[in-house]
Amino acid sequence: MVADAGGSAKLEVSHFHLDYGQFPALIDVDLRVEDRRITALIGPSGCGKSTLLRSMNRMNDLISGVRTRGRVLLEGADIYAPQVDVSLLRKRVGMVFQRPNPFPLSVFDNVAFGLVVAGERNRRVLAEQVERSLTAAWLWDQLHDRLDAPALGLPLDQQQRLCIARLIAVQPEVILMDEPCSALDPIATARIEELMLALKVSYTILIVTHNMHQAARVSDHTAFLLAGDDGAGRLVEYADTDTIFTRPSDDRTEAYVTGRFG
Repeated sequence: MVADAGGSAKLEVSHFHLDYGQFPALIDVDLRVEDRRITALIGPSGCGKSTLLRSMNRMNDLISGVRTRGRVLLEGADIYAPQVDVSLLRKRVGMVFQRPNPFPLSVFDNVAFGLVVAGERNRRVLAEQVERSLTAAWLWDQLHDRLDAPALGLPLDQQQRLCIARLIAVQPEVILMDEPCSALDPIATARIEELMLALKVSYTILIVTHNMHQAARVSDHTAFLLAGDDGAGRLVEYADTDTIFTRPSDDRTEAYVTGRFG
């Protein structure tokens, strides 16, 4: 049975297993992710959080020897089916990484990059989409007169928001965030968290975080993963965030969120 937090599902993970060669990384994960909500994946290092996150847009395919079983459904369609266009999938389900990774290009060209790759050449259309995306990422007021400036010269928090703007420009449906604030100071972290809360009006967001306070602040639902003696990650508990942090049903969840281990 798929762990269910209620509501309309955008993603459903069913009996999902992932192995790195002969080593199991995830075992029998069931998860139902609501549309236009923020879902946090928490757990100790090595429990498979990032592996599960990357499974949502098949980023793990880039690793030699990866094998999967089970299903990951995006609006009811299995993303691991043979006919799936992985490039199109990654347009629908985009990712923001731990450290900002702007390209060595201008601010404008960073945001427009995916559109240009997709074939858009109309400068007016590109300009409109760049403005829309930078506005959504709360950067337009700061950067509208610096669009030709090198992106690598921006402060880290602006670089991370620029990467979010670059993702928004290609109009994804799901945004995956792998510890997006781990390289940022508390003030910059607060900006990214506020941005996430604003973006969930339009996007389904999954975030991996080691920061329990962050998970409690921004997420609607929380999934707790834990590695077994075999080193493979398993889903221990999934519920609305308030339940996970105040009334968990599993003693291991309570021990983790209260800081007794991890």
